[in-house]
Amino acid sequence: MKAYEPFRIKELELKNRIVMPPMCMYSAPGSVPTDFHFLHYGARALGGAGLIIVEATGVVPEGRISDNCLGLWNDDQIGPLSRLVAHVHSLGAKIGIQLNHAGRKCGAAAEKIFAPSAINYSKDGKYQDPVEMTHDEITFVTESFASAAGRALKAGFDVVEIHGAHGYLINQFLSPLSNQRHDGYGVNFEGRSRFLQEVARAVRTAWPSEKPLFLRVSAEDYAEGGMTPSQMARIIDRVIQDIDVVHVSSGGVTPVPPPVFPGYQIPFAEMIKTACDVPTIAVGLITTLEMAEETICNNRADLVALGRELLRNPFFPLIEARKRGIELPWPEQYKRAFS
Repeated sequence: MKAYEPFRIKELELKNRIVMPPMCMYSAPGSVPTDFHFLHYGARALGGAGLIIVEATGVVPEGRISDNCLGLWNDDQIGPLSRLVAHVHSLGAKIGIQLNHAGRKCGAAAEKIFAPSAINYSKDGKYQDPVEMTHDEITFVTESFASAAGRALKAGFDVVEIHGAHGYLINQFLSPLSNQRHDGYGVNFEGRSRFLQEVARAVRTAWPSEKPLFLRVSAEDYAEGGMTPSQMARIIDRVIQDIDVVHVSSGGVTPVPPPVFPGYQIPFAEMIKTACDVPTIAVGLITTLEMAEETICNNRADLVALGRELLRNPFFPLIEARKRGIELPWPEQYKRAFS
């Protein structure tokens, strides 16, 4: 089956096409991995996932989604993450980390929160009103992404993923629904895409060219006047020299909920793969191996991310292979259960 074939991108070879996507765990009160993270990510590595991408990790304290999110803004955070990387590697999986700035969706304790424009995400009082970023603040955040990528390299990660989706800061710059600036970072399509381009270039100064750089995007805003898949393809074309894989999601820049159904985001991954000639990860309520296989075999995406299904069943890759008579190496300690 195609889902169990290796996938190579630059120097990275994955043993299969099954990815655990970043999912916030809100379980890092000191913004470093706890025992929970070693158990959580280790179980999925033991269970046979080819690539595990660690949850959204703040590049600055006020870039966290919550006070209990991971961070990578200082060198003291390298050591604990390095131990997590070594743990996952020892269990047979590759590991990446998603770097993020929450922007106006910052739920962590912060004196001020920042956004491209001073527009609150919602009217329910959940978030404080954001401050429109100055050029100096934009430069600072751009450099913070690069510094975090450099720390990720020192920690031994195989992949860095830039979080440009789900209504967080980069996504806020991209969408006309959240970016109403009147300078070089707004006004029109070129202006709104400038911040992402600068972040991608900055990250590449710290993340070696031979190592893959992923980009998570929201291809559709689900609101009038918002981003569409064709517009997102044009944006990706502007960063394609720095990005190796696009992880295609949708929604989040406004409180409008997406129309959710099994595989609802796969067509977005297929469209961007074709339009931009770039490898993609499909994600979004993919719950069966049949869905994953259809997606990969029909060239709709190169990799498939299973989030909730891997939360329910950490051993999904090994168990589904066994059902189909595919021989995979089980953990030595567990072989007796399947002999």
